[in-house]
Amino acid sequence: MGLFDKLFGKKQQQESLDQGLQKTKEGFFGKIAKAIAGKSTIDVDVLDDIEEALVGADVGISTTIKIINNLEKRIKEDKYLNSSELNQLIKKEIQHILIDAPQDNTYLNYELPAGHKPHVILVVGVNGVGKTTTIGKLAHNFSLAGKSVLLGAADTFRAAAVDQLTIWSERTNVPIVKKEMGSDPASVAYDTIISGVAKNVDVILIDTAGRLHNKAHLMDELSKIKRVIQKVIPDAPHEVMLVLDGSTGQNALEQAKHFTAATEVTAMTITKLDGTAKGGVVLAIADQFKIPVKFIGVGEKATDLLVFDKQEFVDGLFNLQS
Repeated sequence: MGLFDKLFGKKQQQESLDQGLQKTKEGFFGKIAKAIAGKSTIDVDVLDDIEEALVGADVGISTTIKIINNLEKRIKEDKYLNSSELNQLIKKEIQHILIDAPQDNTYLNYELPAGHKPHVILVVGVNGVGKTTTIGKLAHNFSLAGKSVLLGAADTFRAAAVDQLTIWSERTNVPIVKKEMGSDPASVAYDTIISGVAKNVDVILIDTAGRLHNKAHLMDELSKIKRVIQKVIPDAPHEVMLVLDGSTGQNALEQAKHFTAATEVTAMTITKLDGTAKGGVVLAIADQFKIPVKFIGVGEKATDLLVFDKQEFVDGLFNLQS
C-alpha cells in the first residue's frame, strides 16, 4: 500500500470521521437514550425529546421539523417500535435529508476535474472560521495527491492572514504569491493567476478577506477579483468555496445566508466538527442551501480535512461502537 492509499483510503477516512463526530454522537444519542429509557414502545410523546436532541445538535429548525414529521407518520403506522428500530428510522430520515441535498464528488481522493488547467478555487469566509488553515490543509493534501499547487494571499487586510498562509506555504513546500498589507486584493489575485499559468500548476488556491459587516463592499471586492482573474482565465474561478465553522452552529447558518446572498458560492467546507456536539449543522446547511458540502474538518491534522461523503457521514454519526 502506497502513501496515496494510506492517506486517502476509505478505512482511514471513516475512522477519522468516527472520531471527529464523537462529541456530536455522545450528546445526540445520549439525549435519545434518556428519552426512551424504560419505555417498551416508542410513542408520540417521545418525539418532543427527539426534537430537542436534534435541535441541540444544531440540525436546524426546518430540517428538524422534516425529520420529526416523517417519524411521527411512521410511529402512527407502527405502534410497536423499539429503541433499535427508532435509531434505524432516524438514520434513514437523516440519509434522506442528505440524499436530497446536492453532492459533487469533484475532489474525490483530491482529484481535480478534467478539461482545464489550472483549477482555480476562490476561498471565502469570515475571520476565525479556519479559512486560511483550510487553504493550507488543501494545499498539503493536493500536494500529497501529486498535484502542483500555488497559493494566493489576497486577504491583504490582515497581516496575520498573510503570515499564516506563508507558514503553510513553507510547511507544505508550496509557492505563494503575496504583497504587503493593504495591497489591492484583486492585484494579488491577478498576479497569482499569471504566475500559476506560467508555471503550469494544477490548482490555485486564493485566500480572500474575511469581512462580512458590509455585504455590498464584500460583493464589490469579490466581483473585482473575479474580473481580473477572468482576464487571464475566462472561465475562472472554477469554484467559490465558503468555509464555515461547524462549532458555531446556528451562527454558521447565518454566515452562509449572508455569503450566498453576497456572491455566487458553489461549494462549502465545514470545519472544527471534532470540537463540538453541534455536528448536525452539516445536515442543516446541506438541506437549506442546496450547495454541495465538499470538505469537512474533523481534527487538527491536515489529513483530517476529509472529502465529504454523505453515506460515510451518516455511518460515522450512527457508529455507536467508536
